[in-house]
Amino acid sequence: MGIFNKFSFILLVIFLSLSANAEVQRHRFVIQATKVKRLCKTHNTITVNGMFPGPTLEIKNGDTLEVQVVNKARYNVTIHWHGVRQMRTGWADGPEFVTQCPIRPGGSYTYRFTVQGQEGTLWWHAHSSWLRATVYGALIIRPIEGKSYPFPKPKRETPILLGEWWDTNPIDVVREATRTGAAPNVSDAYTINAQPGDLYKCSSKETTIVPIDSGETNLLRVINAALNQPLFFKVANHKLTVVGADASYTKPFTTSVLMLGPGQTTDVLIRGDQPPSRYYMAARAYQSAQNAPFDNTTTTAILEYKSASCAAKKCNAPTPIMPSLPAYNDTNTVTAFSQSFRSREKAEVPTDIDESLFFTIGLGLNNCPPNFRKRRCQGPNGTRFTASMNNVSFVLPRNFSLLQAHQQGIPGVFTTDFPANPPLKFDYTGNVSRSLFQPVPGTKLYKLKYGSRVQIVLQDTSIVTPENHPIHLHGYDFYIIAQGFGNFDPKKDSSKFNLVDPPMRNTVGVPVNGWAVIRFVADNPGVWIMHCHLDVHINWGLAMAFLVENGVGKLQTIQPPPPDLPIC
Repeated sequence: MGIFNKFSFILLVIFLSLSANAEVQRHRFVIQATKVKRLCKTHNTITVNGMFPGPTLEIKNGDTLEVQVVNKARYNVTIHWHGVRQMRTGWADGPEFVTQCPIRPGGSYTYRFTVQGQEGTLWWHAHSSWLRATVYGALIIRPIEGKSYPFPKPKRETPILLGEWWDTNPIDVVREATRTGAAPNVSDAYTINAQPGDLYKCSSKETTIVPIDSGETNLLRVINAALNQPLFFKVANHKLTVVGADASYTKPFTTSVLMLGPGQTTDVLIRGDQPPSRYYMAARAYQSAQNAPFDNTTTTAILEYKSASCAAKKCNAPTPIMPSLPAYNDTNTVTAFSQSFRSREKAEVPTDIDESLFFTIGLGLNNCPPNFRKRRCQGPNGTRFTASMNNVSFVLPRNFSLLQAHQQGIPGVFTTDFPANPPLKFDYTGNVSRSLFQPVPGTKLYKLKYGSRVQIVLQDTSIVTPENHPIHLHGYDFYIIAQGFGNFDPKKDSSKFNLVDPPMRNTVGVPVNGWAVIRFVADNPGVWIMHCHLDVHINWGLAMAFLVENGVGKLQTIQPPPPDLPIC
């Protein structure tokens, strides 16, 4: 057998052994209104299968998921599998009017995709209006059979979903903001596994309890499912060892505090090395936008040592110990934390770049249209809030999805002239002229050849206010090769690039008044949205989309649309 044939044979054996252990997992998600009581009031809340948060899906690397979503709610819905690569299965990605039309009330759609080469914690959530406020759940990907974690096996594992709760219908909140042009009302509580915890009214009985025993090491899978708020997370008197993020393993590092932007996940090991008692886990806002209102409350859960538990015996449980959380605007802590991430192995970072892109991101203010009444222009000084990338405020189509329009060659739905650079150079993080506050609306995509090596500089701007923006790219993981403050300077800042072991993520926190540089290879054909994961900013247009062309042959071509793809 020649060397090439021997190599092919080995690859075939590996592929067959992976396939033999891979399973097809089938689930049914019924989207429905369910009575949920929080903060003393009962609401008709949109849930999956009556559960809040929704079901945790547990699969192995290599498994295929088939999830039938049945919409019994009164709103349109889609489900996005956040961070799943969706290789050639863009039809299953889920963002409304990007890869599919919404599932209408009474309709259904089955998402079918294989999770390959990813391990760790991801999550799923609605990607339609503000349904994500309550329609979300964990997606856990374990190693293939016979393989183990690259760290000591934990005694137990607990998903920790950080969320945000409105004491009203969140869809009404966003609709009101859209009507008035003002910022939407901030949330009334944060939650851990859908429970606000002891510090809120009518909440202490249901506070989430996370068990631990002396001497054991447990894995917490922390997910920021909040709609609009980056969050600090801390456990009183306990250190956390970070071992993964966004379903990629990291070089372990120890910290006392986490900061996750909406969309991000962080896997941490926690050791039962403190005196047996009860300790608060707590999360509250990291607020980087100056003078912007935010929910300044604190959510708690309880880390409870078995020997301190009162479940089996009548006793007065000790009051949990409270951690000291960072100040709301503690950017130094955020910077130190985000700069601690490294890939576990030497990374395959693209070095020869085919597409060097520079995207400004930020808010904006539209002048009040002449035909609008004053009550429709309640932003600052009688304006309406907006947002943009490279001065283009993204507008979703209404009659077709972008992927459908691309696949079927439907004209007039989008153009492919999204600018590779800002149309105007300015002092991005300085005093910005008011003439730059009003972006141009458009449905503009940027076309990438299959296999092209892409670098994007994401530059925050101080238009209206600078802010830490969690930018999420669908269909891809990327390497974060550098981050910094001020205006990106290619001459000076290129020397800071980490091309050896940068972290691989699917969501990057672009620093307030700063920049981040990411790289990836465009090896997944389809239409992929890149947007700020603060949902208020998506509504305002802080997004763009890449159109990645097919390559050569079947394995470099997007699969045909499934027969049950919803029609508009």
